[in-house]
Amino acid sequence: MTSALSQRHPTLLTAAALVVVLAGTALALRHTAFSSKPPAAPPPPVQVTTAPVQQQDVPIYLAGIGNVTAMASVTVKARIDGQLERVGFTEGQDVKAGQMLARIDPRTLQAQLQQAQAQKLKDQAQLANARTDLQRYTTLITQDAATQQQLDTQKALVAQLDAAVKTDEAQINYAQVQLDFTTIAAPISGRVGARLVDPGNIVHAADANGLVVINQIDPIAVVFTLPEGAFQEINRALRASPQPLAVEAYPREGRELLGQGKLILLNNQIDPTTGTVQLKGSFPNPSHTLWPGQFVNARLVLGTRSQALTVPAAAVQRSQGGLYVYVANADGTAQSLPVQVARIQDGLAIIDKGLSAGQHVVVDGQYKLKPGVCVVEVAAGTLKTAGAAASGAGN
Repeated sequence: MTSALSQRHPTLLTAAALVVVLAGTALALRHTAFSSKPPAAPPPPVQVTTAPVQQQDVPIYLAGIGNVTAMASVTVKARIDGQLERVGFTEGQDVKAGQMLARIDPRTLQAQLQQAQAQKLKDQAQLANARTDLQRYTTLITQDAATQQQLDTQKALVAQLDAAVKTDEAQINYAQVQLDFTTIAAPISGRVGARLVDPGNIVHAADANGLVVINQIDPIAVVFTLPEGAFQEINRALRASPQPLAVEAYPREGRELLGQGKLILLNNQIDPTTGTVQLKGSFPNPSHTLWPGQFVNARLVLGTRSQALTVPAAAVQRSQGGLYVYVANADGTAQSLPVQVARIQDGLAIIDKGLSAGQHVVVDGQYKLKPGVCVVEVAAGTLKTAGAAASGAGN
């Protein structure tokens, strides 16, 4: 039957054989083409900037906004009424405690003092005469030439005049004090402000404004607040340190150290309205880098963490699994390592677990990394510069 089919359809069989041959040839050619294609080139290494893991002593501090205030501020006032005769200070200059600041016309009080002194002399003379008479009566009473009543009366007179002399002494002391009040001296050392009363004016002890304000600015104080959540940490640091905790002051803008002082006050209560606790630091201020009314950034140094592992804060990344960093291995590949961060401050991250000193962490270029990717080190700032140039070209 097959022979018959072959005889009847020779053309069909020939065509089928030709199709099979052509299909086989095509498959062979395709396999040859795929076999001869060169393998794909590996991706270029990712450019990154790295920084070493350093081991160093790191001060631990709490930061808050502070206000510089005078350590002491005194409004100098007149303590008596009178005409202001002259002023003995220059506005805006430093004065010493006890230095004469102003003088009130003293003539009226000098006259009162002289009057009290004269009255004392008068009473002393009468007292001396009364004592002489008392001695006479004492002698006469033994001779029955005077009565007991006369003697008692004379004793009473002596006591009366003695009291008068003591009263005169008190009046003299009072008049002297009043006279001393005509010279107004600086109660503290410090910097005087603007003169509030000019010479020639009548001043009164009841005047509210006073003559001038003295601010003690060396030493000077910084008052600042910290959240109530920091109280226990501060309290532990105070108990652990035999010395007062250090306080540092920095400008609101910039990192220049304005002064180093010590903590002198942890307020005795937490403000329930703001949830903060108030603190005060005392600062030596010979160069007057701190000035009353100035706002500063205050740092309360709680202690020092010795030989802490630190990396730039930019190296620390966050994912759903927690914090991690990319480490550049010696073979040129990147590796992702989970880390435990104790604190981040001043652009540094203090690492508790996950790293060791000498490793190099990626601080720039992490967004292109995956574990196992090859990396190449470039200079710090190169990636940002290149990115900025590309952005500018795109615009």
